Amino acid sequence: MSDEIKQNQLWTGDYYNQGTGPNDIFDTLKEECGVFGVFGHPEAASLSYYGLHALQHRGEESAGMCVTDGNEFHYHRGMGLVKEVFDKDLLASLTGSLSIGHVRYSTSGDSRLTNAQPLVFKYRDGDLAVATNGNIVNAPKIRRELEEGGSIFQTTSDTEVVAHLIARSKKPLVEAAKDAFRQIVGGFAFLLLTNDKLIVASDPNGLRPLSMGRLGDAYLFASETCAFETVGAEIIRDIQPGELLVLDADGLHEDRFAEPQRKALCAMEYIYFARPDSDMNGSNLHSARKRMGQRMALESFIDADVVTGVPDSSISAAIGYAEQTGISYELGLIKNKYTGRTFIQPSQELREQGVKMKLSAVRRVVEGKRVVMIDDSIVRGTTSRRIVNLLREAGATEVHVRITSPPFKNPCFYGIDTPDRKELIASSKTVEEICKEINADSLSFLSPEGLVEAVGGGNVADYKGGLCMACFDNDYPTQTDFGGEEQFGCGC
Repeated sequence: MSDEIKQNQLWTGDYYNQGTGPNDIFDTLKEECGVFGVFGHPEAASLSYYGLHALQHRGEESAGMCVTDGNEFHYHRGMGLVKEVFDKDLLASLTGSLSIGHVRYSTSGDSRLTNAQPLVFKYRDGDLAVATNGNIVNAPKIRRELEEGGSIFQTTSDTEVVAHLIARSKKPLVEAAKDAFRQIVGGFAFLLLTNDKLIVASDPNGLRPLSMGRLGDAYLFASETCAFETVGAEIIRDIQPGELLVLDADGLHEDRFAEPQRKALCAMEYIYFARPDSDMNGSNLHSARKRMGQRMALESFIDADVVTGVPDSSISAAIGYAEQTGISYELGLIKNKYTGRTFIQPSQELREQGVKMKLSAVRRVVEGKRVVMIDDSIVRGTTSRRIVNLLREAGATEVHVRITSPPFKNPCFYGIDTPDRKELIASSKTVEEICKEINADSLSFLSPEGLVEAVGGGNVADYKGGLCMACFDNDYPTQTDFGGEEQFGCGC
């Protein structure tokens, strides 16, 4: 990009959707990545295109797809949205009945094309493509050991670590993949593709979501079930912790590389990340979020005139809060969907007003009213303060903030882009101090017990309802300390 263009552009980075980390004016948590796989359908590329489009909310920086016709790989990756990376002619060139695809939001890995997935490799038994959602906590340690042994890495993505572990093994592919997965620690959902096989794996704690669907005789795999609905497939089941599936000419083979550990699906999937039309652990996300709002009303009722949710992820919870309290639900905040998720204004003064680029308060709805504002989380607190002030500027007489998650105090090691602990406002301030910081009249967070009860998926007898809530309570389901080399965020 030329210096002249950079001087005149209204965003930072080399392209519009490039991640900005702490410089983003919207300090919400960033989605991890999304994967989509097809086995046994003649239009695998087209299915993957629509599936990835349904998963676009999980990653907007890059998209990629690898398809095989049984003889050779056809693949393409690019920076930007799915609809920008692929066109009709390009999809027509991606022929084959097996496919894996990926949408990516980079966090711990650099934002550049070489890290876009699927990663494609040549190794002794032929071609191998790898796509993953999640983060390998001990990747830096393994990477250093591999480099000392002569391995040369082409990317900064920790996904490449698994490819090297497989390539160095003297065992057949499936056994080599099992050994590789046993060596890594973290939260991950992997899709591995060869010219005649698709291998699917989920980490032993089931931290990252992955589901299986069926379309005719074809098997489909996706980070969220909404992708199956998009292509007209039926949902079969979730991939279980430690499970490894192999699909080849002989059909589907169910296996595992590790015994399941404490089940710990990321709680933020329910609270924020996943689309409301997706199901996880047998629980619909919209229904779960409504229950969060209802439970929030029971725990922290406040007399008010209207309830509004911060779009889009908090709308369901706001409806639940309104239904439980009898207070009218209104669209007090409207989202502008066309600003781009990482739009950056060129000056700090305009950055402070930048939230208006994305959200608008409906003056006729909130003016002269006591407003309950429902949101899913508070990270640094800057966005919450801007939204509260937006409502006040529109004439709200009171703004009471209700957060449908416990206070977010700790970084994530398993695939969510979180700031350092010291940047998380709840790690150093009390609820009363946060309330003052965001300029609210009152502030309450959902209790951990209320969250578990509201989610209601899986076996309620599971520890913490089968959820990972380490970002709230510092109780990580895996080892996280690897001599200071561990990483958090999303390494895919």
